[in-house]
Amino acid sequence: MNTDPIADYLTRIRNAVMAKHRLVEIPASNLKKDITKILFEKGYILNYKFDDEGKPGKIKIALKYHPVTKLPAINTLERISSPGLRNYAGADKLPRVLNGLGVAIISTSQGVMTDKEARKLNIGGEIICYVS
Repeated sequence: MNTDPIADYLTRIRNAVMAKHRLVEIPASNLKKDITKILFEKGYILNYKFDDEGKPGKIKIALKYHPVTKLPAINTLERISSPGLRNYAGADKLPRVLNGLGVAIISTSQGVMTDKEARKLNIGGEIICYVS
């Protein structure tokens, strides 16, 4: 039993990037699926696949690297809110990651979205992580 599955998800991706793996396999949950979709839409991962054959299910993520320099698309992946200390922000206090070059993933009442989408809809929520 894992006490913080989102931190485990981010750590698995971070470790796979550091080891220069092409694929990483992670146990699935609805929140992890939403975060994966955002990472794909913003261009941080190459592709993903949800395998729901087993009871818990798995997420297979193809990591993205630059074709010439072999540098990863994900430089930093930082957990902000944790089970012991939840971090919430109102619509006017949503953080900007690297002055808008990075993405903050926010869990709102409207679902999981980026900081830019939440700012546009004028809603706040729990800051899950920063990606750049």
